[in-house]
Amino acid sequence: MALDELKSAIPDYAKDLRLNLGSVIGNSDLPQQQLWGTVLACAIASRSPKVLRELEPEAKANLSPEAYTAAKSAAAIMAMNNVFYRTRHLLSDAEYGTMRAGLRMNVIGNPGVEKVDFELWSLAVSAINGCGQCLDSHEQVLRKAGVDRETIQEAFKVASVIQAVGVTLDSEAHLAE
Repeated sequence: MALDELKSAIPDYAKDLRLNLGSVIGNSDLPQQQLWGTVLACAIASRSPKVLRELEPEAKANLSPEAYTAAKSAAAIMAMNNVFYRTRHLLSDAEYGTMRAGLRMNVIGNPGVEKVDFELWSLAVSAINGCGQCLDSHEQVLRKAGVDRETIQEAFKVASVIQAVGVTLDSEAHLAE
């Protein structure tokens, strides 16, 4: 199992990450599609080749082809949106916030899966990319759809652990060079 291989690659000084990775994936209350879509989108967003290489096959095995594509789409569109909206929010000139974005985001309106799942994956990627405006936007859509806070927190717990594992393993790989 790739998850076990990934966990075994985590150094002892980051044992908490090893335990958390097993917990957020192995003991998650999220439905399979929500969990594995979150895992895949976050593995992509982590920018860690090792994390993506180890988690992608299991995500693919646990997702329908439509959900697999939609999770990758969430990572792709949020890579763009998180930079755009975070920058607009961080600029002190509020005029940027009133300007039309002019960027295509059609996949958000028609992701090919349940909107709640896509929103959850988008929120998790936004947590990794640090866009407060996107986090608020996706959290509000999820809450309006009846998703409870525990489910939302579960998604960003997955995001935080996958990101930390990616940073740790990539740092170790660079130190070993």
